[in-house]
Amino acid sequence: MRIALVVAAIVAFSVQGSPPATIRVGLAEPGGGFAIVEMPIETYVARVVAGEAARDSRAAALEALAITVRTFAAANLGRHRADGFDLCDQTHCQVLRPATAGTERAAEATAGRLLLHDGLAATVYYSASCGGRTAIPSDVWPGHEDPPYLPSRSDDACGGAPEWTSELRASDLARALRASGFHGGALRDMRVASRNESGRVARLRLDGLDPPSVSGQDLRVAVGRTLGWQHIKSAAFDLRRSGDVYHFSGHGSGHGVGLCVIGSANLAEQGRTAEQILARYFPGLDVSAGAARASTSARDGPPGGSTRGRSASAAPTIPAPRMDEAIAVSLPDEDEGERATIVHESLAARDALARALGVAPPARLTLRFHPTTDDYERATGRAWFTSGAFVNGELHLLPLATLRERGVLERTIRHEIVHLMADGALAGRPAWVREGAALYFGGEQALPGAPPERSPFASGSRLACPADNELLNPVSAGALATAYARARACFVKQIENGRSWRDVR
Repeated sequence: MRIALVVAAIVAFSVQGSPPATIRVGLAEPGGGFAIVEMPIETYVARVVAGEAARDSRAAALEALAITVRTFAAANLGRHRADGFDLCDQTHCQVLRPATAGTERAAEATAGRLLLHDGLAATVYYSASCGGRTAIPSDVWPGHEDPPYLPSRSDDACGGAPEWTSELRASDLARALRASGFHGGALRDMRVASRNESGRVARLRLDGLDPPSVSGQDLRVAVGRTLGWQHIKSAAFDLRRSGDVYHFSGHGSGHGVGLCVIGSANLAEQGRTAEQILARYFPGLDVSAGAARASTSARDGPPGGSTRGRSASAAPTIPAPRMDEAIAVSLPDEDEGERATIVHESLAARDALARALGVAPPARLTLRFHPTTDDYERATGRAWFTSGAFVNGELHLLPLATLRERGVLERTIRHEIVHLMADGALAGRPAWVREGAALYFGGEQALPGAPPERSPFASGSRLACPADNELLNPVSAGALATAYARARACFVKQIENGRSWRDVR
């Protein structure tokens, strides 16, 4: 990735847990890569509110969003640590637009104020419209915690808007799903199998593709990335089929967790204050005093003043993010809700594997989950069925939804972490040694496609270790599974004969 350093200063986090009042933002460039710009936190907030607010929102809605935006930034600083900045200007983080007088007033009126949980910036979310009912995080991102301040509850403020319809051919749906890692022939049928508490589609059955099911959220993401986000705006939809055309009718826009932007705009129209709006969508959270002046939420007319030209030194500080400096995880925007789970599981796997190998944990762990299988193949030069690859010191992985649907997410992460920690000591050995170590210490006992009763290393048979080309350039998923099984058997045989993993050759 090409990164143009517009501002080269690197902001260091203080030992007291509070960063400076500036934030490094990656501005996406037309030719690819990011330009990194450092800006005062309140300038950033005003620009994000301009990019994320509903049109013609009143002051109370803008102020509620400003506090939510600032909290999101405080809790997610370093999200793009792997790329050299804090947050990007895309939907992956928070969208920036030129600030308006209204969004500048909202940032100034709420300066420094955060939503707090146990004294720290809370993990908060917002979407364009919940469609009449908010969702709990785990319904959108499996494994996410469901704190009491992010409930699923009816919300009449947005009125179920927007209502939408869409039609997609089976061939287009299959193309979108294949780009996300599904495989098989034609999509013969798709139907809703279950719904979650909020009424959104939880699972759909797929006839003709593998894996044979997909979550409503993952279908929305697969279609959005390949065909466009206008087709399936939320997972709150009904589905019917007519020949090879699938008809979707739904409501809401986005994941539906946390603050509903359209709902908050309507509440402000009804005279609710920013604090009342936040209490509705984030029940139980405290709002810090910050460095704000009196709120302008209750006023009918526009407040005076502007932050334009305000110096960086005047901006308040915000709490440091609750992130481990030893790990950087790159996720597509729709998977961001699973960041905490991925970080926790990856660090646990790193520490357990370091103990098993008898080595120090790596000082840095970078995981990149690719948005599509095509993107993974372009970045790594490896086929989709490899699931993960260790390239240039980074762990590259297939789309998160694909690994999860196949039930190999944790196994793939462990496999690639072993490569990170052991490949250096095994440099110059045959590929089966390195893969055998990854398979053995990664805990992969049974591999798809290699039936044990026909294993080439059954009792009484001569062990044939796979050639490098069988592992590095496999012709199919089945061929790779068989090569993996042989590599693991060769590795295990030497371990059982008393050799250290460092001495296998």
